[in-house]
Amino acid sequence: MKYSVVVPLYNKEEYVEKTLMSLFAQTIGDYEVIVVDDGSTDNSYAVACRVAEEQAQCRVLRQDNAGVAAARNKGAQLAEGEYLCFLDADDWWEPTFLEGIEELITICPDAGLYATGYYLVKNGRRRVAPIGVDEGFRSGYINYCQIYARTLCMPVTSSSVAIPHRVFHDLGGFKSGILLGEDFDLWIRIALKYPVALMNRPLANYFQDIPPSRRATRRLHNPAQHMLWNLDYLEDEEASNPDYKLLIDRLRADGLYRFYLSRQYHAEALVQLERIDWSHVPQNTYRIYHSSLLWQRVRFAVRTLLSIIKSRLLISKG
Repeated sequence: MKYSVVVPLYNKEEYVEKTLMSLFAQTIGDYEVIVVDDGSTDNSYAVACRVAEEQAQCRVLRQDNAGVAAARNKGAQLAEGEYLCFLDADDWWEPTFLEGIEELITICPDAGLYATGYYLVKNGRRRVAPIGVDEGFRSGYINYCQIYARTLCMPVTSSSVAIPHRVFHDLGGFKSGILLGEDFDLWIRIALKYPVALMNRPLANYFQDIPPSRRATRRLHNPAQHMLWNLDYLEDEEASNPDYKLLIDRLRADGLYRFYLSRQYHAEALVQLERIDWSHVPQNTYRIYHSSLLWQRVRFAVRTLLSIIKSRLLISKG
């Protein structure tokens, strides 16, 4: 079997049917689907079982809640495919996603990580994710760190990726102790060891209209569970690899802002911010961090409120 598609599922009863149907609509058929319900407390498991009932290539299993990384790893353990793909239970693929991956593998046979472009779906609208590839780039090997650092829009997401099974196994899969950024942690480990290949064609849909209370990226996770506090094992790489150093400094400046503003994690954020080479960071970001903390807290609260109001207005009009 060529491909194994792992779908981690947790409390996504209203979305998972669309996700699974996008898999069953693929234009090539050499794949299996493994849905891992991670202890859902809603009707997700029942919905997945119903949708998969007449699909011979799909199986659905349950485990006690252990997090998305553990769910993906469980599916990967059971997978029989040469390549592993992952699709979050609220995202979906275009019908030609696997066809595109197949083409990319032919073009770039030595890669340890394959990905396609993708759409961002927000406020009921869809736009192509502005990843930082050069204009006119179609497909081929990329410098993952350089591309990511350009726009800080992820060139690889957990729903637009394919990984050789052997590479996933050799690197130990996802780290289950990380709740935010566990996917980046794996991508960077792969990218620092293997070539990365990208097809600049949007063949996946990254759904961002989940209510804020249910989005992992809107929470202030305990630093012990956040990838930015769990990259010390790459200190030598940070000291010797300028591309990685550029990327991680920009990710720190971008990802630590809410922690920096909070009272709960402000001190922890300062420790990480001290590691940044600020010459890698845009001047406007530098000025934000070096202006009045009180003013920044007020400004952030106002912008958050306005963003919520705008989102609700767009959804109501849609």
